[in-house]
Amino acid sequence: MATPETLGFQIAHRSMRGEVRRLADLTAQLADGRQSADPARARAIVEYIAAMCTTIHHHHKTEDEVLWPVIERSAGAEVDLRDLSDDHAELDPLLDTIRSGSEEFLRTSDARRLAVCLTRLADMLDEHIEEEERLLFPIIRKYVSVADWKRVEDVARKGSNVMVELPRIEQYARPDELATLRRLAGPVLTVMFTVLRGGHRRRQRLIFGPLADV
Repeated sequence: MATPETLGFQIAHRSMRGEVRRLADLTAQLADGRQSADPARARAIVEYIAAMCTTIHHHHKTEDEVLWPVIERSAGAEVDLRDLSDDHAELDPLLDTIRSGSEEFLRTSDARRLAVCLTRLADMLDEHIEEEERLLFPIIRKYVSVADWKRVEDVARKGSNVMVELPRIEQYARPDELATLRRLAGPVLTVMFTVLRGGHRRRQRLIFGPLADV
């Protein structure tokens, strides 16, 4: 029997964890004076933080409203989602605090509060995603149908910002994973990577500096 391909979710998780950690490190350096930001860079940083917050919120909303019911219907007593749902409930207020901290950073150039909140978010995401993948991915592969999994992925894609999120897939996927994605999605994926790559790299260098690893 065919099993769901969870690679897309794995890369999305890796991307969220990686970019939030980079933003936490960057804002810590801004807070203690190891880096500086002119108005253009500050605006780009804040816009990217907002985009990451939106990505994380949409991802968790998709899990709460679509994936969790699918898993409960498919696996029944095999899974308890309460702890993971509690994590989501803790993350949403933190995302709101980060957004307000970003506005404060733009007004005052003081990144201290923002750095603290982003570091907390990065730590929480690391713990939450590791637990989620450990507990749920085996259950998804064992119990969830390919059709139900496709519906979850369709909802996840529908609310995503392709201009921002698709280049991050190329950034965070390993070569063998990219080969799998291209096989699954067809040549259009390669075309989209090519079209979006230049803008993504320019944005990353503006935000993270000229030595940004993209």
